Formats: sequence, C-alpha cells, structure tokens
Amino acid sequence: MDKIYDLIIVGAGPAGLAAGVYGARAKMKTLILEKGTIGGMASKTTEIVNYPGIPKTSGEKLGEVMSKHAENLGATIVRDSIRTVELDGEIKILKSRRKEYLARSVIFATGTRPRVLGIPGEIDFKGRGVAYCATCDAEFFSNQEVVVVGSGDQAIEEGMFISKYASKVKIIVLHDEGILDCNRLSAEEAFKNPKIEFIWNSTLDEIIGDESVEKVKVKNLKTGDMTDIPCKGVFFFVGMIPNTEFLEETELKLDKRGHIECDSLLNSSISGVFVAGDVREKYLKQVITAAADGAVAAVAAEKYLEEMNIYINRIKDKNVAIGFWNSLDSDGLKYLSEKEKELRENNIDDFIYVDIRKNKHLAKFFNKENIDSPELVINK
Repeated sequence: MDKIYDLIIVGAGPAGLAAGVYGARAKMKTLILEKGTIGGMASKTTEIVNYPGIPKTSGEKLGEVMSKHAENLGATIVRDSIRTVELDGEIKILKSRRKEYLARSVIFATGTRPRVLGIPGEIDFKGRGVAYCATCDAEFFSNQEVVVVGSGDQAIEEGMFISKYASKVKIIVLHDEGILDCNRLSAEEAFKNPKIEFIWNSTLDEIIGDESVEKVKVKNLKTGDMTDIPCKGVFFFVGMIPNTEFLEETELKLDKRGHIECDSLLNSSISGVFVAGDVREKYLKQVITAAADGAVAAVAAEKYLEEMNIYINRIKDKNVAIGFWNSLDSDGLKYLSEKEKELRENNIDDFIYVDIRKNKHLAKFFNKENIDSPELVINK
C-alpha cells in the first residue's frame, strides 16, 4: 500500500504552510501539496507590513521562510495538482493526474483567485493590457497611463504599487467622492499620491483597442454620461473566488459562493477534513488570519487523529461499552460509573468514557454530539 500520511495539506499559501509547521511539530507525518507558487496569492504581494514581528517583507520572501520552517520540522512539500478526492472513510484519497495520495486527515487551504467581471473586452485583452496582478505586470506599463477597477485594500495598495511605474493611475470607484472600501491608512496614502486620480461614482463599461488596450469607456452612475479614457492597461481588483471546483461533486458542504463551510474549530462537514485560509468565508482575509487558521486546523487534525486512535485501538471490532456524557453533568458520570461496574461483571472487555464536549470527533462518529443525558453504546 502507498504511504499513508497523518495529514495532507492541499495548498502552500500562508494557511497551508502554517498548518505544515504545526502538523510537523506535532510529529504528524505531514505532506503539503501545491500546484502553483509556494506562498499562494500572498507571494504576489510586493509589501507586507502588518505581519507581527516582521515590520516589512514581501509575500515571496515570507512564503520562502514559512516553507523552510515547515520543511525543517519534517513536513514534505510536493508540487502536484489534486483533481479528485474521496473523503469518506478513515483513509482519505486524493488523486492527481499521475498519483494517488492517502491520508488520515486533510486540510484544504486552496485559497482564492481573482474574480473576472466579464466586461466587454476583459477576456479579449487579457495579457494584452488587462491584468490581475500588479507585481507580475506593473513594470510592463512604465511611463504609461493605466486604470484600476476596485476600491478595497487590494485595489488601493496595488494601485499605489503600480504608480511606481505608470505615469498615471486612474482608479474607478463606485462610491461618492472620498469613500473607499480599503483601510484608512492606505486611503490616506493614496489620496496624497500625485500619480493617482480617482474617478468617483463610476463603473467600467467596456475595454477598447486593436492589438492591445487603447482606451476604456467609463459610465458615471449618477449622470449616465459615458467617457472615454485613453490608457494602456486595466488592472482588476474586484474580489476573489474560492478554489473549490474540484470539490463540487463531493459530499463536502460549500456555500453559495464556493467557500468550504466549517465550524469554529475549522471542521468541515466531513470528519477528518479541515479548512484553513481564504477558502473559507470569514471577516478578515489577511496573511495573519490565514496563518492562524493553519495553526488551528492542524491542532484540530491532531486532536481528531488522537480520538480516531482510541477508536481503532480500543473500540473497533472489540467487545466494549462506550459511555457518552457531558462533563458539566456530574450526575451523568455517577450514572455511567454504576453502569461500568454492572457491565464489567458481564464480561465487557473495556469501558470507555467519551466526554462529548472534549471528544467531539468520537461523539460525532457515534452521532452522540448533541445528547442531553448520558447514553451507552455496546460495541460488539
């Protein structure tokens, strides 16, 4: 049989790499699979200035440091793209085009990708003036005018980066003058940038050109007026889409936008499968929250494996009694203690106490996670 990992992490962005650090440090046999760039979307970020303890770095450098940290602790990183998965059962199966990977637990940290609006000309001029990554493409527009679509953190911060190269950056914003969706510090810096100009109350209506982008047509939402703006580049920063297409045919629950649903401990709808990073819906999607997710998911996976070891070594195929109880219920413990004496006299091999508050995976495995009073299961 192929090697069975304790933990396979799909995705090597900050969430996946942090999970790798925690997984390997917990002595779990840990594999990280990444189909693209180590560091994920964060590797495209030129400047990261809000990661505690590291005043200033790039996403690429942070990804390198985090991957080395995980590898030094024992995690293995492999470049491969998972296409299908089988997540039910004790052993999870992940398949790429050429190989099959087996794991006792899985963390999906597959991140997101830029949203495509489908504006006329957007797809036609992709790579010929239309771009989604400032780090990758800003240099190609040195001393030229470009427009940016969006007003969130990414749009404004990337717009400022583009202004280092472009002669003019015109940011198209839906809102009234002075209102941006980004953080206050970035907004203040953008307002002071002499190369940045804001086009308020407007949307991009069309991208026009011949071989490459030559101009855009912009619509004022209040007046309905259409204006042509000459430019050589159009950068889109209007949201992200979860990378979960390969999970759509599984039993894993996704929300309407494709995020993987999970609880506060990052358990997905399938036992042994966890979620970390931007692929889940959450209030703040930043490198630090992705890394925190990775830590929580890896610790949760470790706890899951501990409980599954109890099941495999003490319950599965054995003549045992399992007493499910809530540790807040002292009477429940007294009741189970009396049952234990009684059952042991009847040749039960073992009696196992399962606190449904602490042993959530075992409780869920036996469908006892929501009981109000102690219950017994005789496993023969």
